[in-house]
Amino acid sequence: MKSIAASAALTPSFGSADTSQPSEGRLKQGVCYGTYRKWFTLEELCQEAVRIGLKGIDLVTPDQYSTVQRHGLVPSMTSSTAPNTIPIGLNRLENHERVLASLKNDITLASAARVPNVITFSGNRNGMPDAEGLANCALALNKIKSFAEEKNVTVTLELLNSKVNHKDYMADHSAWGVELMKRVNSPRMKLLYDAYHMQIMEGDLIRTIRDNIAFIGHFHTGGNPGRHELDDTQEVNWHAVAKAIADTGYTGFLSHEFVPVETPPIRSLEQAFQICSV
Repeated sequence: MKSIAASAALTPSFGSADTSQPSEGRLKQGVCYGTYRKWFTLEELCQEAVRIGLKGIDLVTPDQYSTVQRHGLVPSMTSSTAPNTIPIGLNRLENHERVLASLKNDITLASAARVPNVITFSGNRNGMPDAEGLANCALALNKIKSFAEEKNVTVTLELLNSKVNHKDYMADHSAWGVELMKRVNSPRMKLLYDAYHMQIMEGDLIRTIRDNIAFIGHFHTGGNPGRHELDDTQEVNWHAVAKAIADTGYTGFLSHEFVPVETPPIRSLEQAFQICSV
């Protein structure tokens, strides 16, 4: 009985975490600056991230890289630069020249600072069939993949939900994104699998991640519904999802992109770190 009790104490239950500081586990965890900038400057968030045990800060701009790196953290993904934005994206041929120029600049600056990932998007449908948008996105990424490979930077195309947050966004299902990655076929072209968005659109997170981990270069978290804490107010068992990711041998970042409602808000990040330490 003592053995059973001890074992249970070491395993976080669904939506909960004990208050002791766990080991970092097998995943490199980070946090997206934008979700905490209401309460913390970047300097302050970096200090908290180091204290908690996080390894990266996501979605930062080139002028912010040095602040993150000064704390021994990785700027784990750069923020996009217009016109490389969610609604515009790569699914329209007329956007390619402008978006690829912006993306090429992001890659250049990221490479110089040893930032591992940059972000890009499919763009909205605006009446375009998904098959046509897929072909256009593949054409765009094939134009830039050699440059990304040369610079040793991974371009990650984000999967987003088109049901709640990003109406009409094209890359709203993992199957579409996986097919795109197959057509591009580069180690420097991957998906940003945002599990909050994919839970809304299709669920079945663990099976999808296991089957397609070769095409995923980055993860974001967020509780559904509401994109808040990874706790018992939402429907995803994040400890199980994190374990499934780690079991694949994944070596990239899992970054938290939920908007906390708990007070103090840093407690939510501590809890998320504990739950996902596997």
